[in-house]
Amino acid sequence: MAGFLGRKTAAIISTIILGTSIIFSGCGQQEQAEQKNTPVKAMKVIQQDTPIAYSYPGHLQGKEEVQVHARVSGSILEKYFSGGDFVYAGQPLYKLDSRQYETAVISAQAELSKAESNLRNAQEELGRYETLWKDRAVSEQTLTNKRADVEGYMATVAAERAAVRKAQENLDDTIVYAPMSGRVSVDDVAVGTYATAGTTTLVTVGTMDPINVQFSVSETEYLNLLAEAMETGVDIRNDNTPMPRIKISLSNGKDYPYVGDIVAADRALSTNAGSLTIRATIANPQGILLPGMFVQVRLVGTKSMNAMLVPQRAVQQLLDESFVLVVGENGKSISKNVKVGEKVGSYYIIEKGLEPSDVVIVEGLTNLQAGQGIDVTMVTPDEMGFSITESKEITDKS
Repeated sequence: MAGFLGRKTAAIISTIILGTSIIFSGCGQQEQAEQKNTPVKAMKVIQQDTPIAYSYPGHLQGKEEVQVHARVSGSILEKYFSGGDFVYAGQPLYKLDSRQYETAVISAQAELSKAESNLRNAQEELGRYETLWKDRAVSEQTLTNKRADVEGYMATVAAERAAVRKAQENLDDTIVYAPMSGRVSVDDVAVGTYATAGTTTLVTVGTMDPINVQFSVSETEYLNLLAEAMETGVDIRNDNTPMPRIKISLSNGKDYPYVGDIVAADRALSTNAGSLTIRATIANPQGILLPGMFVQVRLVGTKSMNAMLVPQRAVQQLLDESFVLVVGENGKSISKNVKVGEKVGSYYIIEKGLEPSDVVIVEGLTNLQAGQGIDVTMVTPDEMGFSITESKEITDKS
């Protein structure tokens, strides 16, 4: 019995010693794991004058759009185009029923002939009375009356000639011509429709190249643009100062390959929206852009002076706050809250929260936390593939 208890006691002691060694061994491994630094890649904050591109929603409008109306009323007998066709200025578009206008021309010409005949008779009679007046065979009053008759007939002839011209113009207006070169809409009226002069819209014609881009900027954005321009010594309120240029992206996300120019800005902010309407024009030689399209407009040619840039991948977000991890002097990561500005290529402009001397961690952030030991490898933007400029080429053509 005593031997059995001795063996049992020895087994318990052995188990305790083994467990203790396991515990201490595990603690040692944990300490070693905690002491192991996380490998990261980092780069210094970039500070330089940086071109920025503000982005706004916009829509396209025809540079010139004209609703075509008939100058005279009548039923449409013929149509010389199809909806969506490109037409040239002066090209016939419609023919209206001209019978009543042909009759009006004939009637006006007959009235003119009658008036001219009366004028000739009056002039001949006046000639005879002037001969008689020389011999004092008629009174001066009679001669004066005859002269007045001639003047009256001359006025009648002038009026009838105007009536003929008007009747002929009405007849000519039964052919409706394109007022400008451009593409016609597809909502044109059909043959057989009765067109009322000046009221019925027969079709709309609009130019396609160049095309207008209209967008709005808020009061704050306008003031920011003004301040940034004046920092560079440019006053965009001066009519002679070149305005920023624009680039546009289409609804499928593709960049359009031409650069446009701002040509006009409204004289005041919209009362309802508190925004300033701006109009630009952009080339459309292939006819890709259509009026009514929605686009994303980016202003180019403005700069942020001494801007601090960090790669977009370095900026993390937690709830409503943005932060980056930087390399601390003690070899550990430090979290800094930042205020993020515009995107510029692969970077964000940091408006607040960083110093130019900060070194920002750009890779190895997945499981990295503030205060954690790090093994830093310094990298350059070229090594990481970061760029301030956009990758797509833009054609500088108006």
